Amino acid sequence: MTSEIIPVSPDIELRAVEERYAAELHHLVIKNRAWLQTAFDWIQHTGTEEDTRRNVQSNQMLHQRGYAKMFLIFQNDELVGVLSFNAIEPANKTGYIGYWLDEAHQGQGIISRSLQAFMRYYVDAGTIRRFVIKCRMQNSSSNRVAVRNGFTLEGCLREAEYLNGRFDDVNMYARIFSL
Repeated sequence: MTSEIIPVSPDIELRAVEERYAAELHHLVIKNRAWLQTAFDWIQHTGTEEDTRRNVQSNQMLHQRGYAKMFLIFQNDELVGVLSFNAIEPANKTGYIGYWLDEAHQGQGIISRSLQAFMRYYVDAGTIRRFVIKCRMQNSSSNRVAVRNGFTLEGCLREAEYLNGRFDDVNMYARIFSL
């Protein structure tokens, strides 16, 4: 079986999650643990490399079955982040996007360029037409990514996600393409 790769630019590509990347992904998660804890609940469940390996195996299965899609962002062959459909509604052709990037690589447009290639790939395949980003109101970087990439704010879900001992409001953005 060949690896699924989405080219982004001459130096950036998205590679479908595979177990061979588990150690490298775990290292990146641990390196970024402090800031990831400010944005994501899942980080508290990632303690060991084996935890990451199990997560990768689970995501590989979901990826292969089409229920979710997890891609690793590589820049010049270095793993620098993750871009995924955390969930896919096949009947509605809707994908719920999640992403994070190594702190040292932020502010360079890597997420925006990757997101554009990601959406184009799934629109061209005819499998996704509605792309959704949900992000905490306080996460100004994620909110800017959504707006900068043509997403429309559809509303705010009040106290919708629990993180670090409190419920946070979540903005919901969407971008719709014709197939």
